[in-house]
Amino acid sequence: MTDALVRPLREEDLEAFGEITATSYHEVDQRTFQRSWPEPVRRPPGRNSAWIDRARAALRTDPGGCWAAEVDGVLVGGAVSRVRELMWILASFAVRPDQQGQGIGAQLMAAAMHHGRGCLRGMFAASADPGAVRRYRLAGFDLHPQMFVTGVVDRSAIPVVERVREGTAADVDLLDSVDRRTRGAAHLSDHELLLAQFRLVVVDHTTGSGYAYVDDTGSPSLLAATNRRTAAQLMWEALASSPPGEQVSVHHVTAANAWALDVGLAARMAIHQNGYLCLRRMKPPTPYLHHGSLL
Repeated sequence: MTDALVRPLREEDLEAFGEITATSYHEVDQRTFQRSWPEPVRRPPGRNSAWIDRARAALRTDPGGCWAAEVDGVLVGGAVSRVRELMWILASFAVRPDQQGQGIGAQLMAAAMHHGRGCLRGMFAASADPGAVRRYRLAGFDLHPQMFVTGVVDRSAIPVVERVREGTAADVDLLDSVDRRTRGAAHLSDHELLLAQFRLVVVDHTTGSGYAYVDDTGSPSLLAATNRRTAAQLMWEALASSPPGEQVSVHHVTAANAWALDVGLAARMAIHQNGYLCLRRMKPPTPYLHHGSLL
């Protein structure tokens, strides 16, 4: 077993830790889907910058949940976790491939989980890596397989979507209310990060409320609603913004959110499976498509 030092993560570690997470995760996105998978897919530079911004914010809001592992003075892994109300969220977790299987991951997980010792629930997304999945299950998390839909949206299938408007920071109280109803905890200050990175669309009506953060490809990076009809409207609004003729992917769909599969199929997209949503003392949120690290 490698003699690793697990210590608090520091801001000067973020670039090196970001490099580890950028090459250690098994990801599939619309630009690389045609490659043989699962295999490590390097995170694009723009997304890596966004990752560093999120990790830096966690150092400010949740310093007790951010940990680094080093061997002989070299950073080899880390973990970033958050507590939002009574929910513990593991945002990032990675160990350099040549240091895996040495017990470093177990030490990092224990340190990060200690940050959430007072929480009722836990939630994070994981790749399909067998060693990591084994660790999460042994730590007491239920494993819910995730699907994603991908393809070029059939423009003729897009319905008329009503009552969806552009959102602003003034909507955060509404967003937090929907968060509590769907996943049991608000995102709180995480909405500031999301607002800086994505377009926000909102539904606030007597028949249903919800919101979606949409990236520049038309993918809902986070979607929450009080009912499935509203969730479907928000997903259609996101897909309608995808560049015509270009492939778009909607990730993190659990079986509890089959409504998203139905929207994807109606848009002539294909269904695939990738990774797990790991939950502790809670059911899969619905109607809900979680963000990969802010959940």
